[in-house]
Amino acid sequence: MLRNDNLYELPQNLPVPVDDGATNHLVGLQVPAIALMSTAGNIVDLGSISGRTVVYCYPLTGKPDADLPKGWNDTVGARGCTPQACAFRDYYRELQALGSGCFGLSAQTTKYQQEAVRRLHLPFELLSDSQLMFAKALRLPTFEVELMTLIKRLTLIVENGRIEKVFYPVFPPDRNAEQVIDWLAQNPQRDDK
Repeated sequence: MLRNDNLYELPQNLPVPVDDGATNHLVGLQVPAIALMSTAGNIVDLGSISGRTVVYCYPLTGKPDADLPKGWNDTVGARGCTPQACAFRDYYRELQALGSGCFGLSAQTTKYQQEAVRRLHLPFELLSDSQLMFAKALRLPTFEVELMTLIKRLTLIVENGRIEKVFYPVFPPDRNAEQVIDWLAQNPQRDDK
């Protein structure tokens, strides 16, 4: 296990993920009707939400008082969940101004995620896919570490239940929110959709 002294900064020399084509099938797909528990105690079905929604999927947020999985910094695409969440927090008003909602999604339990929401002061809900039903239904890329199956970092822009854009691979994770804001600004929603 690796003690995580600073969850908020990305270490130097992180391995850079490459596009392995694992999300090429997603654009245009209807999001399946799967009930996901949110950190606010709500049941959320991403496929039934009207308008645009940003869903950033991440492996797992570390905790200041807990060790990270062994080799976490060397696992391609693993490190950076906290900086990514903080960036979406910091750009949340811009997302709203562009007409988009926002959720984070991971395979952690709701209880685990609630700690991150409180500690990071996230103004949006995190969704738990602890049974990987959402990930399996969409065939999202995953990886294994210490007997856990985790979702690889990717971001979906969903409009009226259909996947409109996929960011994958996401690197560096702390710049993802800016990339999403830029894309949303350049691709405004059409009134006829």
